[in-house]
Amino acid sequence: MAQWLQMAQILPTQPDEVSSLYTLNTLPIEVRHYAAAWIESQRWEDFALEKLEQESQAQVLLDQIINVLQLLAQQNTNVVDRMKLMQISRNMQPLQFAVIVRDILSVWKYKQDVDHLELKVLEVQEIRKQMHQLQEELNWERQNHESLQQGSFQQNGMDPPNTELQRLQKHIQQLEFKVNTMSTNHFQLLKDCVDCLDCCQTGFISKLKAWRCEQHKAAIGLPFDDNLNPLQTWCEQLLAMNGKLRQELMLIGDQTLDLQERLRQLLQTVIESSLVVDKQPPQVIKTQSKFSTTVRYLLGEKVAPGKPVVLKAQIVNELQARNLGGMLGENVAELINNSAILEHNTTSKSTCATFRNMSIKKIKRADRKGTESVTEEKFALLFSTEINITGCDTPYRIQMISQPVVVIVHGSQDNSAVATIIWDCAFSEPDRVPFMVPERVSWRMMYNTLNSKFTSEVQTKHNLDQYHQHFLAQKIFNNCVDDFSNMMVSWFQFNKEVLPGRTFTFWQWFEGVIELTKKHLRTYWSEGLIFGFIGKQHLHLILQNSPNGTFLLRFSDSEIGGITIAYVSATENGGQKIQNIQPFTKRDLEIRSLGDRICDIDDIMYLYPACPKHEVFKKYYSEPQVPTTAGYIPVSLQTKVDCSFISVNSQSAFLIPCDINSNGKN
Repeated sequence: MAQWLQMAQILPTQPDEVSSLYTLNTLPIEVRHYAAAWIESQRWEDFALEKLEQESQAQVLLDQIINVLQLLAQQNTNVVDRMKLMQISRNMQPLQFAVIVRDILSVWKYKQDVDHLELKVLEVQEIRKQMHQLQEELNWERQNHESLQQGSFQQNGMDPPNTELQRLQKHIQQLEFKVNTMSTNHFQLLKDCVDCLDCCQTGFISKLKAWRCEQHKAAIGLPFDDNLNPLQTWCEQLLAMNGKLRQELMLIGDQTLDLQERLRQLLQTVIESSLVVDKQPPQVIKTQSKFSTTVRYLLGEKVAPGKPVVLKAQIVNELQARNLGGMLGENVAELINNSAILEHNTTSKSTCATFRNMSIKKIKRADRKGTESVTEEKFALLFSTEINITGCDTPYRIQMISQPVVVIVHGSQDNSAVATIIWDCAFSEPDRVPFMVPERVSWRMMYNTLNSKFTSEVQTKHNLDQYHQHFLAQKIFNNCVDDFSNMMVSWFQFNKEVLPGRTFTFWQWFEGVIELTKKHLRTYWSEGLIFGFIGKQHLHLILQNSPNGTFLLRFSDSEIGGITIAYVSATENGGQKIQNIQPFTKRDLEIRSLGDRICDIDDIMYLYPACPKHEVFKKYYSEPQVPTTAGYIPVSLQTKVDCSFISVNSQSAFLIPCDINSNGKN
């Protein structure tokens, strides 16, 4: 709890700095406050989003903190805090929660390290001032000693009194000892400061890499805090400490050349590492289309005044991205509006270059290998400039590369291009060679990616469950085994091979479900009214003992972006059969909503397991139309199931709905 107590002490004087760490999207400050002792007693530093094997360990910690929060909520007399604690305890995901706590605690630890470094630098400066005073005193005493010797001898030809000379000599020896001791301590403290600066800067670079990695994985829906202000403050502190230490070393002289070289290298690293792609370009870019991106320089306030800093952007291919330190060779694309001026915003204290109307006029592609398509080829934007920093003698050439992008020429390529980006964002290693990705990943990693992408795109907190996971695994593997946990998914299975008996890939089908749900079914899904991902075998299993009229909503297995109604109906001989109404697509639901269609169909009465449909879906029904002022009779569309298409020989029938108006005309 010591860390939180220290933070609470600076909260009145630095509220913005503390509050930037604790937001509703990260860890609410109420949780940090009330559960401080428990949080600081756990081990968080080993958690990482890519380590899916830590999910169970993270779940244990999440369960524990939920119990702590619920207990605290019951004991809290403040009604607002009590309600907030209860709400927070219901909105956390295990591994994401553990990583968020890890990051917040590590940021504060890094801040403490920088604060400690600042104190050590102040100590160095204070020792140097004391040394200067002692040296002046020593010089004075030496002059007194010399004057006393020469003056007495000139007056009477005799040596000066021994007592006075001895006193001066003794004092001089004491001062020399103090100066030498201080000099040794001063040099050692300087070395310690450089070591500490190196350590702090390593932490900063590590945190900046983690920020970029989280920004990359945000494309698949993982949480991402885009606030760069804490990193900017940290970066500015490192630059300031470097400058003060360089001044101290220059005052000493040539005996510190090794330390001066270390500081020069640290200075170069922090200056060159501070260029960040704040707002990434679209990761799928269509030629001849406008797009924008923003680059931020964390040391913007330290840029030397005078000549404007102009950033240039260019497209690089995979081979060029691997050779950024050397000659890039010919341009692989013609990029329009590819320059922007670095401008400082005094309100936000940020220094950014915004490319507002860039466009790729044409692109030169590399030779493709085997079955590789143009939508699998990855490029990136490279931003570069020359910059002068106040207090530094020479300009620095700095550059930064964007996340990978796929360049397409037609909208029909968008779906496959997005699949390439998702595979890259989800499964690439942080320090990979550009733009290497694995050919296969575990099913668990794939499922977590599908869940994150689905929930983030649909903007829902209703996650996919174990039944959904099993169905999706059966679909992508074309296999009906019970345990998929040790199976590996290939890129080909994800978006190269068409599904058996279909004309589309797994990703094309899944992306169609996302689009349909996002545009027309978000609230239905979020309230748990859509069963969604379920195969026909499981469907028969759960509906077989249900009364006639029981139905559920599932995503179409055979059509991209469709939702169907499966329900139990009676057969002619008094038995039961399960029928599936032809899937409703995005176009169908634009004409008439799902709620109204459910209301229209009299054969469906109970949402599985036994919820009367008019109670569950009533709020989704449209209000009855009233006559217009012109006296016209209102006309409305209704859904009618055409039973003439029922196949009496099959166990599950397929019904075709059609929309008719109120007077019965098609």
